[in-house]
Amino acid sequence: MDPGLRGVLMAISLFFGMVGMAEVGRRVATYRARGDPERVRSGMGVVEGAAFGLLGLILAFTFSGAANRFDLRRQQIVQEANAIGTAWLRLDILAPDDQPQLRETFRSYVDARLTASREVDAHYGQALAAMQRASDLQGEIWRRSRAACERDARTCLLLLSSINEMLDIATSRTMAARTHAPSIVFGLLFAVALLSATLAGYAMAGGTSGPWLHTISFALLTALTTYVIYDLEYPRTGLIRLDAADQALVELRASMH
Repeated sequence: MDPGLRGVLMAISLFFGMVGMAEVGRRVATYRARGDPERVRSGMGVVEGAAFGLLGLILAFTFSGAANRFDLRRQQIVQEANAIGTAWLRLDILAPDDQPQLRETFRSYVDARLTASREVDAHYGQALAAMQRASDLQGEIWRRSRAACERDARTCLLLLSSINEMLDIATSRTMAARTHAPSIVFGLLFAVALLSATLAGYAMAGGTSGPWLHTISFALLTALTTYVIYDLEYPRTGLIRLDAADQALVELRASMH
């Protein structure tokens, strides 16, 4: 399933789940109040504080981790664009006869890297094919560069070091794109959110109908925050995207005449 759609469904499920559990908590409190109205709230303050505090911590740490990974991916795109751009410029030090084929390979490589980046979350099969294409082109770039350097050893260190950096950042980006918060973290977030909603409904009991404004606001804010966290984890399909950072590679590709 598309991660963007999965995030929306997850947020909607969490919202309705919290609203439903709040109503369950309210009804339980109302039922207990009939038989023992004096003790229905006994000790609830400590439990509520612990549950809401835990929910806040999970949301904060999960959001912080997702935001850090998003920022890292954005920085790595710029680093890769800089590394490829530097290697592209240093091709000028090769003999004129060695440059055309290498430059065409560089163009194909940037195209493959752009495809792999854009499709990694939405169409993983296409992204894998583009990654394999980029990997093949990496080997070709390295072989051609070494062959050219053997004919003029003075250029080896300068050119090959920049190509090596270009290949290294590609590997780092691939690993960063595959790194997400473990599923169990979102499962724990769901469980604590539902428990907190139940306790909130229990605490707000006391009338013939529940305080729906408070319940809906609490559930909506929690669900929206969870959606934003999930969107940050998969920034290729939802509302939060890396398109602005990708522009560095797009502009680099356009400059490769």
